[in-house]
Amino acid sequence: MLPSNLLVDLQNAFSPDRFYTDPVDCYAYAYDNSRKIFPPDAVLFPLTADEIQHVVLLCNQYKVPLIPRGRGTGTAGGSLPEFGGIVLSMERMLNIPSIDPANRVITAEPGVLNQSIQNAVKPYGFFWPPDPSSAQFSSIGGNIATGAGGPHAVKYGTTREHVLGLKAITGSGDFITTGCYTTKGVVGYDLTRLLIGSEGTLAVITEATLKLTALPAAVAGITAHFRDLSSCTAAIVQIMALPQLPSALEFLDAGSLNLVRGRYPDMLPVETHAMLMIEVDSPSDEDLTNAIFPILKACQSEGLILAKQEKDTASLWQARKALSPLLREIAPKKINEDVVVPITMLPYFLNELTRLSTHYQLHNVNFGHAGNGNIHVNLLINPDNMDEVMRAECCLDEVFDLVIKLRGTLSGEHGIGSEKRAFVTKEIDNTTLSLMRNIKNLFDPNNILNPGKLFPAIESI
Repeated sequence: MLPSNLLVDLQNAFSPDRFYTDPVDCYAYAYDNSRKIFPPDAVLFPLTADEIQHVVLLCNQYKVPLIPRGRGTGTAGGSLPEFGGIVLSMERMLNIPSIDPANRVITAEPGVLNQSIQNAVKPYGFFWPPDPSSAQFSSIGGNIATGAGGPHAVKYGTTREHVLGLKAITGSGDFITTGCYTTKGVVGYDLTRLLIGSEGTLAVITEATLKLTALPAAVAGITAHFRDLSSCTAAIVQIMALPQLPSALEFLDAGSLNLVRGRYPDMLPVETHAMLMIEVDSPSDEDLTNAIFPILKACQSEGLILAKQEKDTASLWQARKALSPLLREIAPKKINEDVVVPITMLPYFLNELTRLSTHYQLHNVNFGHAGNGNIHVNLLINPDNMDEVMRAECCLDEVFDLVIKLRGTLSGEHGIGSEKRAFVTKEIDNTTLSLMRNIKNLFDPNNILNPGKLFPAIESI
């Protein structure tokens, strides 16, 4: 429950349509795509940086948690108000102050949707490369807070490669400006990259300066079907060794394909046990043709059933788009991880995943961004079966150990939030964690911003 004086201060500053305290109104902000529920005491909808600063200062005064939130599409529990407090929803900060085609830059407020950015810059011949599956619904602020990626990260990189600078308000209530307007700039520490992926624990982003990329003139899709996993993973390694990278390289294993077949029996060849969906883009049709041939050649093996160029890129993604709804339908409480391993380790890693899921007697579905070594591991469990839940937890622990052993990382694009914080010490040593905590304390001395996230031990306020 919020202090009465704080309630009065906020009611004086915000109209009722921008300050919710009724639990029914607040409930929509109690969960994200992790499906866990932590009701906030209130929800605020700021429209300006000054309003955000005012709220931050008040929360410092009363030592009340403040949880910045985009559109709640995250899967790691990063926007959950675990300690109650106030959710600071950025969804109404929708301005795009400038589009600058000559400098390939757009500035936007944090509530602007990823898709809105794409729509705004497309007439100028540009796009913003980060493309998470939630692009139509996720906000720029949320993309930056989690360091979002997507299928095209294999060629274009993740969010951190496409943000030039930020305006933000720290947890202590100070306005800061990071980065610069140009693609070159080395003055001072790189605070922009520090804030990217910080999940709202250091500062509240109020404006972002984004770097744009020219839309490719020619795009083609390739699907490759394999009889076995080893032939498919060998093709991934060979494709990624080519001089020209594909713009997307997606992988579906046998479990994924069987799910799709169960609902759409005519979509895939019966004998396909692993599949690649490959997109190639180039500045010209001639360059595109030259890029496609070596990729098709790299797929050749005894295990290859079929590799073909698709007539349009929409058909390329048909199987992948069918999968996510099916997974949610059959396993609403599935354990979904987004680990990353070096490309050359993918064959070994995927074979070990099969061994571990067999050992623990679990249904496992794997797919993801193979070109980055970013695999979405899905353990399909019944949450009411405690024995199965315990087996899944043991399996996941071994999966994370395997990832670190292979010089990988626990999260490629979903973030840590609350879902992975217990495992962070597998990847980050205590000395480094201590430094990170000190940075958090410098930005947010009263620990009001999204408390408890990222770090393995829950901190008190």
